[in-house]
Amino acid sequence: MSDVAGGREPVLELRNVSTHYGLVAVLRNVDIQIYAGEMVCLLGGNASGKTTTLKTILGFVTPSEGEVLLGGEPVSGLSTTEVVRKGISMVPENRRLFGNMTVAENLELGAYQRTDRAAIEEDRERVLETFPRVRERLKQKAGTLSGGEQQMVAMGRALMASPKVLLMDEPSMGLAPILVDQVFGIIERIRALGTTIFVVEQNANMALSIADRGYVIQTGEVVLADTAANLLANPLMREAYLGEL
Repeated sequence: MSDVAGGREPVLELRNVSTHYGLVAVLRNVDIQIYAGEMVCLLGGNASGKTTTLKTILGFVTPSEGEVLLGGEPVSGLSTTEVVRKGISMVPENRRLFGNMTVAENLELGAYQRTDRAAIEEDRERVLETFPRVRERLKQKAGTLSGGEQQMVAMGRALMASPKVLLMDEPSMGLAPILVDQVFGIIERIRALGTTIFVVEQNANMALSIADRGYVIQTGEVVLADTAANLLANPLMREAYLGEL
């Protein structure tokens, strides 16, 4: 694989990370590097270790070996609150909005750890410019929105944290094909704003079509890592991806 870093330090790095649930090894010696401004995807089938990778980054679980670094500084062992404060934000699987709260209130929750009111207002306006439909729904309860609209709100909420790295867990899950295209188009727009994105996704073709690079994980181990274009062209991709490409 070519040196995409050009000598730069990764903004987010998993260095030789192994994670266990009890005696069961879920991740084994995982190495991942993500550089500022990139979109990187992590691909794999069910029970491959994708979600555990995100949980390890966010501090829900602590690596049994190795470490997670943000901007070159270890964040392994910190609480999830501290990890978020240091600059990692998450768009969770199935959106997980607070359905009885308004769209505006859900967005405000994304900035709950911030005190820079002027910058928060600037980011809120940027989010609403990125998602015009969300602006139209600000007073509406989040639980009444369509799946696509809820995904926009979930992305907007995560962006309100002003993250150094935006994590996304299965953004296409449960959406109709036409909405999947829409959501990935929105991800492209977010990336164009300069946001660094690490997305976990089963829809390999769609993710690789807009990503810079990708990793393929199988039974807790990274089995392929390359540019998105090379992964799409790799004849081993189908086997490594459990035939789901």
